[in-house]
Amino acid sequence: MFLTISTRGTAATPATDLGFLLHKNPGNAQTFSTSHGTAHVFYPEAEVERCTAALLLEVDPIALIRRGKGKGRGGAPDAALGQYVNDRPYAASSLLAVALSAVFSTALRGVCKARPERAAAPLPLRIEVPAVAAKGGPDLVRALFAPLGWDVTAEPVALDPQFPDWGDSRYVRLVLESERLTLAEALRHLYVLLPVLDDAKHYWVSPDEVDKLLRAGEGWLPGHPEHRLITNRYLSRRWSLTRQAMERLELVRLAETDDSEVEDIDNAVETETEAEPRPTPLAVQRREAVLAGLREAGATRVLDLGCGEGHLVRELLRDTRFTEITAVDVSARALAIAARRLKLERMGERQASRVRLLQGSLTYTDKRLTGYDAAVLSEVIEHLDLPRLPALEYAVFGAARPRTVLVTTPNVEYNVRWETLPAGHARHGDHRFEWTRAEFAAWAAAVAERYGYTVEFRPVGPDDPEVGPPTQMAVFHRDTTEQDTTGQDKAGHDKAGQDKKEAKAA
Repeated sequence: MFLTISTRGTAATPATDLGFLLHKNPGNAQTFSTSHGTAHVFYPEAEVERCTAALLLEVDPIALIRRGKGKGRGGAPDAALGQYVNDRPYAASSLLAVALSAVFSTALRGVCKARPERAAAPLPLRIEVPAVAAKGGPDLVRALFAPLGWDVTAEPVALDPQFPDWGDSRYVRLVLESERLTLAEALRHLYVLLPVLDDAKHYWVSPDEVDKLLRAGEGWLPGHPEHRLITNRYLSRRWSLTRQAMERLELVRLAETDDSEVEDIDNAVETETEAEPRPTPLAVQRREAVLAGLREAGATRVLDLGCGEGHLVRELLRDTRFTEITAVDVSARALAIAARRLKLERMGERQASRVRLLQGSLTYTDKRLTGYDAAVLSEVIEHLDLPRLPALEYAVFGAARPRTVLVTTPNVEYNVRWETLPAGHARHGDHRFEWTRAEFAAWAAAVAERYGYTVEFRPVGPDDPEVGPPTQMAVFHRDTTEQDTTGQDKAGHDKAGQDKKEAKAA
C-alpha cells in the first residue's frame, strides 16, 4: 500500500517544513513496525519549492492470517483461499489507516513544537493513493471528500487494460488537492474515510472505535452530508455502535447550533436508578432449547454426550419425566466437578438412581450407550479435529442409534456481533472449527442421509436477520419405518458396516 503527501513552498515558507509537521526527517528513510506489517517513510523529493513524503506499508497476508491462527473459519475451501489470496498488500484500506495513525500520530493531533504556526495554518496539499478499494466507485469517493474542501480526482482502475470490455475494477486512483486544509485535518480525513471506502475493516471493531471516530471526525463529521454512511461503514455496520455514535453526533450538532457545550444539553434525562433487566445468558437459552427438544421428542432416557461440568444434567434431574440420565465425558476432572455440582454423594437413593456419570471417548463405540431415547451433543463437535468427526458420527448415529439426537454448535457468522471477540478468533481457544449455517446444514444433512435420520434446524438465541442466531441446533429423528430384528432401522444398519470402516480409518 502506497500513499504520498506533497506540498509546495517558498524561501520564506519552505516545503521541507513538511518534515517538521510529520515529525519525520526528510534526510532519512525510516521503518516502523505496525500491527499489520512494516511501514516505511521516505521522501522522494525534498526541496524548498516542493516536498513529498511517502508512506509504504508492507503487509504479509499469510502472516496476518497465521497470527490470528485462522480460528473460527473451518471447513469452507473458498473462504480459506480468500484469506490468503486478496488485495491487502496492494490496495489502500483500513490497514493503511491504522499505519497512518501509528506512524503520524503526533501529526494527526496537529502538534508541532518546532513549527506551531505551520501546523495551524492551511497548506497547499496534494495527496495521491495509486490504488484505493472503493465500494461505491468514483461517485462515492467524490461525495465523501469534496464536501471537506478537496478537489477530487478518482480514476477507475481497469480490470485489465488489454481487455477494456471487461470494464472497471472496484479500485480507483485517488488524487486529493486543497489549499484550505491543515495537514492534521487532511490526515484525519484519510484515517476515517479509507476504511469507509473499503467498507471492510480488517481488524475487530470494538466499542472504543466510536471514540476514535468522533475524535478523528471532530469539526467535520457532524456536518458532513454523508455522516450516516460514514458512521455505519466505519463501525462495520455494528448497529449498536452506530446508534451510539449517531446519538453523540446529534448532541454535537445541537451544541453547535445552540453555541453551547455538549455536557450542558446532555442533562435533560436523570440517571436511571432502576436497573434494566439483564438478558438471559446464551448458555441458559441453549439448555432451554435442548430441554424443549427433548420434551417434544417424548424422551425419558437421555444421553448427555460431552457433558462437561454437568450443567445440563442438573436441569434434566429437575424434570421427573427424564427417568434415566447418562452423562459421558472424556475428562475425568470434568466428571469430578459434575459430581460435586450435582451433590451425588448427598443425593437421595431414588434421585441418584436416575443419573450415571461415565468416562469415555465419543469417537469410539460403546455398548453402554445403546437403547436410549435421545442423545445430546451440546457444544461438542467443534472441539474435535475435523478428521475425527466421522468417528463420532458413527459412534453416535451408527452404533448408539438413539431415536432423537440434538446437536448444538456455534454459528460463526454471528461472531461479528460479539464486541469483545477479536476478528478471526473462535469463541473458545479449544474450538477446532466453527461453521456457518450453510456448512452446518450440509454436514447435518449428510449425516442424516448416511444413517437413516431426518433433520430439522432451529435457532438458539436472538435470530439476527443478517447473520442468524449465535447458536444453531439440529434435531435428528431416526426413521423407524423399517425395523430389522435387532431393533435398528434397516437403512441405518445396512450402512453401518461401510461407515464403521471409514470411522476406524479416521
